[in-house]
Amino acid sequence: MATEVKEAKRKLKKEVVAEGDSPSGHKYDAATIQVLKGLEAVRRRPAMYIGDVSQRGLHHMVYEVVDNSVDEAMAGFCDKIVVELGKDDSVTVSDNGRGIPVGKHPTQKVSALEVVMTTLHAGGKFDHDSYKVSGGLHGVGVSVVNALSDRCWVESCRDGTVYRQEYERGKAKAKVKQVGQRKKSGNKTCFHADPEVFSKTEFKFDIVASRLRELAFLNQGLTIELKDHRTDKEVSFHYTGGLSSFVKFLNENKTCVFKKPVHFQSVKDDVEVEVALQYNDGYSEIVYSY
Repeated sequence: MATEVKEAKRKLKKEVVAEGDSPSGHKYDAATIQVLKGLEAVRRRPAMYIGDVSQRGLHHMVYEVVDNSVDEAMAGFCDKIVVELGKDDSVTVSDNGRGIPVGKHPTQKVSALEVVMTTLHAGGKFDHDSYKVSGGLHGVGVSVVNALSDRCWVESCRDGTVYRQEYERGKAKAKVKQVGQRKKSGNKTCFHADPEVFSKTEFKFDIVASRLRELAFLNQGLTIELKDHRTDKEVSFHYTGGLSSFVKFLNENKTCVFKKPVHFQSVKDDVEVEVALQYNDGYSEIVYSY
């Protein structure tokens, strides 16, 4: 009798937990393995790429686009960046750098501009031929911004011709097209954060300004302008003293032990180091590293 009961229980358990099923009734087989293509993974798990979908992640979108322009400045091809906050909560970032290449990519068979904007890990920062140094996310940043925007467009001016492409939630709406002529090269990117992703899509002037001021300090001689079309407020950052100017700014309301900041820089094994410091009469220590 005991043997028959055990056999009955075994058969019942086998019927309930069939192959590919879990005890809770959820299937787990080959068909349940999902492959997220393109920028779909970014929209599914945005916090993996920008930290969160609140105010911090929202403003990080601006920084990623600006970082691309800063990379052009670090490479010696750009000396001015303009950031505009639109009345519709859009953000436009323009620079006078080289512009994103628009020729057909040798392996992807579409414009390099489209590859950069719609493909993760696509960019010119993986070797030292295009950028010796860079501050962005090495091909992740701008495509992530595109993926998390309900609308986005880019204009790239190269060799006197302006090229434009528009996107919707990370997907190109049409091919790259010529839209005009202009002597000066440069790049302009406009995006509107997707309200389906972010809890709020309103950018704060002071938060953006603080970051841009910092970037201007870190990139000596670079001019960064911020324009808020919602309030007509404008500010421009340009510091010829670099890190020394940064230290003076941090200590401007303090009593310094010595007047001029200590500043030095060196290069060893292709690693560049720059340091600026100045003591004040306070008891706390502030250290910023980049």
